[in-house]
Amino acid sequence: MKIAFIGQKGIQVISGGVERRVEEISVRMAQRGHQVFVYARKDYSSDKCFKKEFKGVKIIYLPAILTKNLSALTHTFLATIHSLFQSYDVIHFQEPGPSSLCWIIKIFSPRTALIATFNSRDNQHQKWGYLAKKYLLWGEWVISKFPDKVISASETLQKYMKEKYQRKSEIIYNGASNLEINEPKLIERFSLEKEKYILSVSRLIRHKGIHYLIKAFDNLQKEKKIPSEFKLAIAGEGAYTDDYVKEIKELSLKNKNIIFTGNQNGKNLSSLFQNSFVFVQPSETEGLSNTLLEAMGYGICPIISDIEENVIPVNGNGIIFKNKDVKDLEEKLIFAFKNKEIVKEKGKQAQVYTRNKYSWEENTSKTLKIYEKILEKKKNIR
Repeated sequence: MKIAFIGQKGIQVISGGVERRVEEISVRMAQRGHQVFVYARKDYSSDKCFKKEFKGVKIIYLPAILTKNLSALTHTFLATIHSLFQSYDVIHFQEPGPSSLCWIIKIFSPRTALIATFNSRDNQHQKWGYLAKKYLLWGEWVISKFPDKVISASETLQKYMKEKYQRKSEIIYNGASNLEINEPKLIERFSLEKEKYILSVSRLIRHKGIHYLIKAFDNLQKEKKIPSEFKLAIAGEGAYTDDYVKEIKELSLKNKNIIFTGNQNGKNLSSLFQNSFVFVQPSETEGLSNTLLEAMGYGICPIISDIEENVIPVNGNGIIFKNKDVKDLEEKLIFAFKNKEIVKEKGKQAQVYTRNKYSWEENTSKTLKIYEKILEKKKNIR
């Protein structure tokens, strides 16, 4: 099959759950003999040589208007128009915003199998203004009406799609990607020591709740309720959220034990995961978090806010605190420090559970079966 992915920023992942999903699945599809093309933005690439191929996947770079509200939309529009002339068998859109343009394929290329993945309720994200949120909500409606098949990344999103739009979707989870390298020396550049830091990995966006974690950690250290040598490592960068990044860095200014590592990937990110004491995900809203699955896959106990999107994938193999409740998060962190054996055991259980349930290989196979079924049905379309 000749397959195109539209809506992601790119591959050779720098950050982003959608980008991780597209990279993991597209590479595996290419390895299985399919022609796979991923549309990418030049501003996302970590490789300024702009390689046109990555592990067998062809990368097509197109421009975009580089603003918070127009980057995704303008790039997706150009990618969609370009795709009409490439004779793809399958075009697979990502996220509600980019998928708002998938109707173009439905109308002008009806023989192409049209898929959209509902990764998260983007209109709930606090970085967007009123008009952007309304547009993203319209994108959800488009996803519910035009694609031949809708894929939801979690049970929560599947239920939402069914109840709000009466559209049945198929769940295909994200996966756990783990590099088995355990090199403690890689964390020394951040002045971290093995199992003597709390880790959080996310984009620095308000709905990810990093400010709750910073406040909880800072309070506990001021009150000397956790060991003074422990640190908080926050991996990630903003996404058109400079005000929020400034806010959380000001919150951390007087605490030398709060460390911002910036975006990390590959061995550096793997080492941060593997050598951490616990992983904390304090988000107010999620889709299905790749970083949460990766932490669990490394055998790290997760401490999570009690939103459904966190609780379901953890499946009891972690520690839960009340969403947005700094005091409750403090109590759960104290519990973790006082019960290190329980933390280790929950990490082991999380690892077994995650590696059994969240497999990129299986997710790739399921996605390809969807493509094949739709193409079979479209054989007689002229």
